[in-house]
Amino acid sequence: MFGQLYDRALHGERCWIRHDDGTVSRLPVHNWLGGRGSDAHFDHAVIGMCDGPTIDLGCGPGRLVAHLVARGVPALGVDVSATAVELARRSGAPALRRDVFEPLPGTGRWHTVLLADGNVGLGGDPDRILRRAAELLRSGGRCLAEFDSATTGVKVGWVRLESVSTIGPWFRWASVGIDYAPVLAAQVGLAVAGVHPIGRRVVASLVAL
Repeated sequence: MFGQLYDRALHGERCWIRHDDGTVSRLPVHNWLGGRGSDAHFDHAVIGMCDGPTIDLGCGPGRLVAHLVARGVPALGVDVSATAVELARRSGAPALRRDVFEPLPGTGRWHTVLLADGNVGLGGDPDRILRRAAELLRSGGRCLAEFDSATTGVKVGWVRLESVSTIGPWFRWASVGIDYAPVLAAQVGLAVAGVHPIGRRVVASLVAL
């Protein structure tokens, strides 16, 4: 989805996100890589909520998976980017290069599914990605999904990655407010078990019924 610019950003090229309304925001690569200046408080809190075998959908360079494995928690990352998967594996995080909607190991048996870093908005279709999370979970398992604390409802639009030298293609993305979590959860067979503010960010714990 992100393409070559995403891969180059992971290798250090300065990139940003342009929205179809003209607004521009930085690409938070430093958070994804878990380096200096990243949101370590958020990562620590999310990792602490993971219970049992965990799969991270759209894991990027695998920082959360690496932390889980270091704690002795069975975990797997999934990402379409070859660069992200390579970086994840280098950090000690088991990762598959695969679309999250393709067949995945352990379907219906995972204790925890992670949707961090805005991945609930993947493809501009939060219903589809949460439905996929529900398919992967065992009964009573939890999806830990990060929602947008500054958004109300669901806002779907087009975004693209840009750098000084390159402009990437437009692709759909959604921002989903925490107020909309109960509606989405109910549509896919999940229920909101808790809402966890973490600094300026917020994660909902959605339990598979």
